[in-house]
Amino acid sequence: MGTEETGTKETAWQAGESAASGLGPEADLLASADAAGLGASTLAVLRRAARKPGATGTAALRYWTSLALAGPVATARWLGIDASPPVPVPDGDKRFADRTWTDNPAFFAVRQAHLAATRLVSDVLAAGAGDPVDDAKAALAAGFLLDALAPTNFLATNPAALKRALETGGTSLAAGAGHFADDLLNNGGRPRQVDTRPFTLGENLAATPGKVVFRNELMELIQYAPQTPKVRAVPVLASPPWINKYYVMDLAPGRSFAEWAVQHQRTVFAISYRNPDAAMSGVTLDDYLIHGPRDALDVIAGITGAPTIDIIGLCLGGALTAMLAAYLAEKGDDRIGSITLLNTLLDHSEPGVLGTFTDEKTVARLERQMAGKGVLEGSQMAGTFDMLRANDLIFNYVVSNWLMGQDPPAFDILAWNGDNTRMPAAMHSFYLRSLYMRNELAKGELELAGQKLSLSVVKNDTYVVGAINDHIVPWHGSYKTGGLLGGQVRYVLSSGGHIAGIVNP
Repeated sequence: MGTEETGTKETAWQAGESAASGLGPEADLLASADAAGLGASTLAVLRRAARKPGATGTAALRYWTSLALAGPVATARWLGIDASPPVPVPDGDKRFADRTWTDNPAFFAVRQAHLAATRLVSDVLAAGAGDPVDDAKAALAAGFLLDALAPTNFLATNPAALKRALETGGTSLAAGAGHFADDLLNNGGRPRQVDTRPFTLGENLAATPGKVVFRNELMELIQYAPQTPKVRAVPVLASPPWINKYYVMDLAPGRSFAEWAVQHQRTVFAISYRNPDAAMSGVTLDDYLIHGPRDALDVIAGITGAPTIDIIGLCLGGALTAMLAAYLAEKGDDRIGSITLLNTLLDHSEPGVLGTFTDEKTVARLERQMAGKGVLEGSQMAGTFDMLRANDLIFNYVVSNWLMGQDPPAFDILAWNGDNTRMPAAMHSFYLRSLYMRNELAKGELELAGQKLSLSVVKNDTYVVGAINDHIVPWHGSYKTGGLLGGQVRYVLSSGGHIAGIVNP
């Protein structure tokens, strides 16, 4: 996202947009960083690095050389000589956008020290590489620690925050202290990502008019009111992920798929899944398939009389849509018309960052955690997701809320993301093991509701959308969908991230 013309700071709203670009329901797969065994993996990598004194010695020499050069280069730049920094700022790193980091020798040296330390850690981890799971976890843990220790997170070493304090006569510091105290007491000591007060469900979130036309033990089915004199003969079912609330597909006026579709002559239905409690611990993925979209098709056919129904699925809702299409095709049921899959992963051979958290030890720890409560708590999942994008989802707000004294942004995507849900233990364990660990859906080995599913029998026309900055469903992973389905597939690569790239008109 952009900065001010002087490049000195990022507003709270811009921080919200930056964070939203990384949001994604499937990222909420874990209970906590402890469950992932990040510490043990980091130690394993460091032990391997210690057995390679040549590589670690070279990394140390490179580090000290960079520090030694920082002073002379800073002095040269201060004198107006265009000297290249020993360690350049990575592309896309907005933390050091303020010109003071370049023009002031002291701040330049502080920045260089941090970047040199970051490169040193990267070099040591590369020297200790040897196990893909441990390597990825160590990189995540080290990255989080380095992000936390970045000089931009501290008032004395953040020139933009110091300037704002002077410009405001210290009121920004007072406001930031108030935010910090409130977050410490009421938000678990973490900076708030969003101001939810301006949002009210049914008014400026989930505001497209409609009504519940069906309810079972797992979900409600919403039918949206028509907004055109005539509607097309084929209705549409929106299949959202069950990890977050359904209204990501009816986010806000002007950013709502449901609103857009009814304004384009479509009769739209949407599934809203129940937020599970401990009594639902035994609910399975079979139940989601049968009592989610399959029951919805029965109801929609009964209401509209339409012989075919188009389905649009997002994220896990898209994966369930593909499973349903394979399930019905095997049974000779041809009620599904066209299929649209938004940021959906069907082939889990390259799951991206989430593959770091789906090894046997991590999933087993997670299963033990879920066994006690019967569900995976949404608040636990949110903490891990924040760690995956710490700069965007934590430290952005340390700076903007606590150091700059800005209010957190009133941002619809972040408000939706904070409205998290739980997941049944049985379903979640099965999903992680069958898809992320064994990739059974892509291999044609997944069995649901007594039926082995083969995606190759799905002959429906399918429209697949990926997002180039999606770290939850890497676009090259979603692109593989075209080789799995048996019908005509059109793939479109969009800009943005997992959610922001979808709700953007």
